[in-house]
Parts: sequence; C-alpha cells; structure tokens
Amino acid sequence: MQKITTCLWFDGQAEEAMNFYVSIFKNSKVLSVMRWPKGHADEGKVLVTSFELDGVQFQALNGGPQFKFNEAMSQLIDCKTQEEVDYFWDRLIEGGGEPSQCSWLKDRFGISWQVVPEQLPRLLLDPDRAKAGRVMSAMMQMSKIDIAKIEEAAKG
Repeated sequence: MQKITTCLWFDGQAEEAMNFYVSIFKNSKVLSVMRWPKGHADEGKVLVTSFELDGVQFQALNGGPQFKFNEAMSQLIDCKTQEEVDYFWDRLIEGGGEPSQCSWLKDRFGISWQVVPEQLPRLLLDPDRAKAGRVMSAMMQMSKIDIAKIEEAAKG
C-alpha cells in the first residue's frame, strides 16, 4: 500500500479522467468507483474513484467547480526514447489538451504534465556548464522535447 496518494479534484469528470489515464499508461487499472448512495440527490453519480497508473495510485474526486488545476502541481513522466515522448505527448493532448513549453502540456481536464526524456536532466546537469547551457537554450525553444536536437545542442 502506498503511503501518499494524489487526489485530483474534478467537476463531474472523475470517472472519465480515470478511464482516459488508465487507457494511456501500461500496467494501469481501476481500483474502485464509489457512487453516491440511494436516496442522495446525486444518487448513482460518481463521488470518488481510485486507480493506478504504472504502479502509482491516484484518487479522483468529483468535488465541484470551486477549484481548478494549474501548473503549480504537475505529473512528470520519465521517458527513455523519442517514441515514448511522442506517445505520451500525443495521447495526453488529444481531445482538447494544450502544449506549453519545455516539456510541459495540459491535458483536456486541465492537469499539467511534464513529458521528459531521461537525456534532458542528464545533459542539463552535465559538469561542462557550457554544454548544459546550450541544452538549456535548445530546450527553452521547444514545446515537446526533441531528443536529437538537445543532443545536437550538447555537442555544440
């Protein structure tokens, strides 16, 4: 059992969002769906869902319109290849998501994601600060990260 679980606050889209995320990430599953009980004004509607994305548990709550997602909290996906970057990027922006910059995007529910190839932090932390600076400059011009271009920038 995971000690800390992220709870995502939605305005009626908790089940839709859970199904969307579970469809994208391998080794993912729905754990539970709790609906309002009989006799409640929202009888049968989803209140809370629990799900797992590649081994990490999340909760989705239909809490109402009071709160919106923003970039102050994001989910970071560590990718090994350009194909993996492209897959997650394309899937997460489908249906109304929006690309941002420097590996960031918002999905159609407003959740912020960082789709980061493992090469990026390694190159940004390179002891050769000139190399790291070139990589940073290249990254700042990108939305989705292009591994070949950051590696090219690293070489100078």
